[in-house]
Amino acid sequence: MIQTIKKAIPNTVTLGNLTCGLLGIVLLFKGDIETACYLIWLAALLDFLDGFLARLLNAYSEIGKQLDSLADLVTFGVLPALIYYKILLIYLPVPWAYLAFVVALFSALRLAKFNIDEEQTVDFKGLTTTANGILTSSIPLILVGDSFLQPLLTNGWVLLVICLFFSALMVIPVTLFSLKFSNFKIRGNESRYLLIVVAVILIIALKEIAIPLTISFYLLLSILAIFRRKTDKKILQ
Repeated sequence: MIQTIKKAIPNTVTLGNLTCGLLGIVLLFKGDIETACYLIWLAALLDFLDGFLARLLNAYSEIGKQLDSLADLVTFGVLPALIYYKILLIYLPVPWAYLAFVVALFSALRLAKFNIDEEQTVDFKGLTTTANGILTSSIPLILVGDSFLQPLLTNGWVLLVICLFFSALMVIPVTLFSLKFSNFKIRGNESRYLLIVVAVILIIALKEIAIPLTISFYLLLSILAIFRRKTDKKILQ
């Protein structure tokens, strides 16, 4: 009975993530794209909390794993695809805007691969759907602001390339370090702590512009980690 209650706690948080995605889709169709974007942020927090609570309570379950992926597909796959679609309709002919649905398709593929891949515990293969969803959510906020990125993102072709590039990053087998902490020691978590510090500084200084910059920095750190591991292997050999 107690274990059943424990498992229900992270699953309930996961359902909160899914609720954010559903509400975001409704708000998007009503024209409130900014609130829909903020719901992605809230969902990302809930996505972190459900995993944290599952580890804290030792409440892992197969249904929780599958539920998490289904929620992520809606919130960080379908909703971002629709956001791209609505924005691309402003700058490009209709047929090109349909390419935005690649986000949802590749998100589904990425989540399905993650569920059957037992190697993605320490590192990820490809950009996570959560990261791509958060990146997408920053675009409408940048467009209504006044930043150096705004003129770039008002070019429909540039926006489409960004959409397709980061969609592809979700499914190509590039190794990216996981943001999950197995412990909170500095040693072994240098990249994670550095990313957090840089992200906080960027958010304080640049607000929504910090999101694409932080994700770009995350990709850079991951690439450097790959080269470092290859160098270490050569030294050991």
